[in-house]
Amino acid sequence: MKQSYNDIPVPADGRAIDYQNGAYVVPDHPIIPFIEGDGTGRDIWRASRRVLDAAVEKAYGGKKKIAWFEVLAGEKAYNSRKTWLPDDTVEAIRDFRVAIKGPLTTPVGGGIRSLNVTLRQVLDLYACVRPVRYFAGVPSPVQHPERMNVVIFRENTEDVYAGIEWRSETPEVKKLIEFLNREMLGGTGKQIRTDSGIGIKPISPTATSRLMRRALNHAIENNRRVVTLVHKGNIMKFTEGAFRDWGYALAKAEFRDKIVTERESWILGNLDKDPNLSIEQNATMIEPGLENATEAFRKQIYAEVKDALDAIGKSHGQGRWKQKILVNDRIADSVFQQVLLRADEYHVFVTPNLNGDYLSDACAAQVGGLGMAPGANIGDGFGVFEATHGTAPKYADKDVINPSSVMLSGAMMLDFIGWKEAARLVEDGISGAIRQKRVTYDLERLMTGATRVHTSEFATAVIENMSGAAVAR
Repeated sequence: MKQSYNDIPVPADGRAIDYQNGAYVVPDHPIIPFIEGDGTGRDIWRASRRVLDAAVEKAYGGKKKIAWFEVLAGEKAYNSRKTWLPDDTVEAIRDFRVAIKGPLTTPVGGGIRSLNVTLRQVLDLYACVRPVRYFAGVPSPVQHPERMNVVIFRENTEDVYAGIEWRSETPEVKKLIEFLNREMLGGTGKQIRTDSGIGIKPISPTATSRLMRRALNHAIENNRRVVTLVHKGNIMKFTEGAFRDWGYALAKAEFRDKIVTERESWILGNLDKDPNLSIEQNATMIEPGLENATEAFRKQIYAEVKDALDAIGKSHGQGRWKQKILVNDRIADSVFQQVLLRADEYHVFVTPNLNGDYLSDACAAQVGGLGMAPGANIGDGFGVFEATHGTAPKYADKDVINPSSVMLSGAMMLDFIGWKEAARLVEDGISGAIRQKRVTYDLERLMTGATRVHTSEFATAVIENMSGAAVAR
């Protein structure tokens, strides 16, 4: 570990967070790198840092304190180092393990390495984690936004975001299409149009399993009772359909005593109501129309019922399954309707990369938009917390933008390092400021009787609304 990064000295009053045997070892004065961000990021970070420091001070009375360490990226890095993302910045985040950042711009003409993409690759940040909850008083386009309280675990390294693609009409894509049409699709009646662009969608059991494991551990630790796999497996059977199957397999293999699948709950529930049900009768109840199916399919469902009862009939039967975490799955297009109509039926979503991208923004729209949405990219031994919105350069340095996304990402970070009392204070403070209708312009213009405040004034309101009784929790 170096004494300085980008010629900025490491804080002398702090210590690095360590990671041993799968657990973080957090000192009382952890060094946490931050990137203030471009555009409005400067205003947002100043406000957020004040709030995070105040929460830690109020929760622990000076016994704990974050040693903030600025690392450079974006415009600030380019102006001083002539590179948009210095190697020292990536190295510092790797060395200190936990970091937080504001929004970063992508300059016109490209040429910048994406910080998120680079860190995902270097640190293997395989889980994009997006909590979405409602704060009372925030304007919403739905009638009951309070029903939305989910955490989305989005796979971060695969799917179409792997970036494996070829442009239409290039020699490379023509070569690939010729191979696919001749070698892989010959005799199938299917052919790819020769003027197509081609993208590859990899989804693996390795990436799926570790994401599902993290999501289930989160559900257990936070008493969330439903974990839902989101997929389009009815169409993409060997990628998204496999994502669903691998997710279920991991849940059964590693969390058998703590979970029940939705279909298993039907089987056990049927038997609870009528202990004399035969396997065949039970199978007919969980699979409508089974009597008209092929014999092979009927035998498959009979075997499913028997296997479930053999595996968990004694441990999960007689109503005990109702105390377990329910693992289910939903088709991707269906779940967009579900979160509008029955959001309170869902607690944790586990998704491939593209589905999670869509779903996290759609859920955030119900609770006030991206300005109220925190996020993190997390791997084994590393966590980078971030604003989920852009830089909004026309509002830069005007002290008007909503800083809640970074503040709430900071609360996520505090939870992540085990400082839960301080995390709750941040959430309490934001909730209180909104209840008092002391909000930035984006919320004020939609709230009757609200007082428009500057970014810095909103931070003051948040701090004033922090409860002093956090330690008593």
